Amino acid sequence: MSTREIEIAGNSIIIQELANVCDSVTGRPLTGAWLWDSALILAQFMSTHFDIQNKSVLELGAGAGLPGLTAARLGATRVVLTDVKPLLPGLINNVEANGLGDRVEVRELVWGSDDLSQLSELGEFDMVIMSDVFYDPEEMVGLGKTLKRVCGTGRHTVVWAVSEVRTRTGDCLHELIMSQGFRVIELTVNLVGVVRKHLLFMS
Repeated sequence: MSTREIEIAGNSIIIQELANVCDSVTGRPLTGAWLWDSALILAQFMSTHFDIQNKSVLELGAGAGLPGLTAARLGATRVVLTDVKPLLPGLINNVEANGLGDRVEVRELVWGSDDLSQLSELGEFDMVIMSDVFYDPEEMVGLGKTLKRVCGTGRHTVVWAVSEVRTRTGDCLHELIMSQGFRVIELTVNLVGVVRKHLLFMS
């Protein structure tokens, strides 16, 4: 396990990355246990472009949880970090390391699950955030299904995502646009002295 201290808008956020978290079926490492550039960029972008005071925020595919923890530091009253079961202990560690247990929850959530209780128990949100989730087109049906359920509660929920553009990113977005009906806005983000082309999309 390695520990990193990230500065976001004057806030110090501690992230503990777990090195040996693997998929129980394939045995492959779960890369969500590590902190990726897209999470850093989303956290920085949130601090300069979003008004999160008194908002409720849901992070899908939270991984190490930096964007969601940033939302809590920026004044969100309720944040829920979600991911698959093997990554939850790392998320819980990071919530505790930052002393945010009073407003940040950690929940298991499998995209597209037919277990409606997973989503109904979460409630409504003002904002959904995601980073580096556009890696497998086959996962997009489940992601789109989950987003529609979260956004279909009657509240005007805004969805933001940041992703490094990779070989399969276009296929993932095509699936979300054509099959799931989301509108995508592409932006070039220049933060922390590095220019990278990422995608932020909003529904």
